[in-house]
Amino acid sequence: MNWTALEPWGNLALLACGVLVVAQLAHRLLRPVLRRMAGWSVVAQAVLRRCDRPAQALLPLIVLQLVWQGAPDDLPGLALVQHINGVLLILSLTLLGIGAIRGLADGVIARHPADVADNLAARRIHTQARVLSRIAGSATLVTGLALVLMTFPRARQFGTSLLASAGVAGLVVGIAAKSVFSNLLAGLQIALAQPLRIDDVLIVEGEWGRVEEITATYVVLRIWDERRLVIPLSWFIEHPFQNWTRTTADLLGTVFLWVDFTASVDAVRAEARRLCEASQHWDGKVCLVQVTDTNDQAMQLRVLVSSAASGPNFDLRCEVREGLLSFLARTSPQSLPLRRLQAEVTRPRPAPAP
Repeated sequence: MNWTALEPWGNLALLACGVLVVAQLAHRLLRPVLRRMAGWSVVAQAVLRRCDRPAQALLPLIVLQLVWQGAPDDLPGLALVQHINGVLLILSLTLLGIGAIRGLADGVIARHPADVADNLAARRIHTQARVLSRIAGSATLVTGLALVLMTFPRARQFGTSLLASAGVAGLVVGIAAKSVFSNLLAGLQIALAQPLRIDDVLIVEGEWGRVEEITATYVVLRIWDERRLVIPLSWFIEHPFQNWTRTTADLLGTVFLWVDFTASVDAVRAEARRLCEASQHWDGKVCLVQVTDTNDQAMQLRVLVSSAASGPNFDLRCEVREGLLSFLARTSPQSLPLRRLQAEVTRPRPAPAP
């Protein structure tokens, strides 16, 4: 073994170890200082927390890159070591960028809590922060991988195409990944136009549920019976859907009752008012009883009630429906729908006299 050729590497390895120790000490000393400096801002704290681990790996790689750059060019194996260090450096920078993006989103979300009565603005900001951070993080990851590929001579052309997203190869990849890109563009549209937000109440394909999560490609809808409906983002751009909390969480609900024509509408109206005032789900705005339809058998009563949100409104409608049925059965059971049948009785003819 040629120990003479390894002697420069021994000195360089000792220098690299010393530099690594200094870099780790610098990271440990700077961490509390930066945390104290970021104490005034929730966003800065979140960014610093997300970037801590990537920075812990990035600092040693930076100083090692400086060490390798200062080594003699004729050192055996130096090019391979520099290349590996460069790849790790690019990956660390990519992770640092993704961490900074996620930390920024976490900080913005923390500054606008959604556990308040009127959380419409907070839910709008949460949706924008989460969707945009996922899109930006995906773009950062693709850029980092493209830069890594460009460090390899044989893959440099592919990396350039991936980074520039141009040319025939980019067109072919774009056509093959049409659904992926359409969902990404739909996510950008949803983040900007906001037809739906986190915790919105939606009716999708006849299913009632709340928006539990919005990713870069799909939406998770939590159905009332705890099922999860996963829907691609592009579906919301191409199909109509109901959003019960688009501008406000306030909601009007209806209760329909069929009663006999002998029922007292004023008595039903007074009982509905009493039931609403006794319920904790009523917001005190709307409690209205009207005759909305009739047929040859009965008349239809519509009870219109309001609540601060869809969940309490559902409970209020059930309470009013149950209470009115009990009231009618107790006070005037003849007011419940009756089916009248008219039968013609044929009397037998008297027998002729003998």
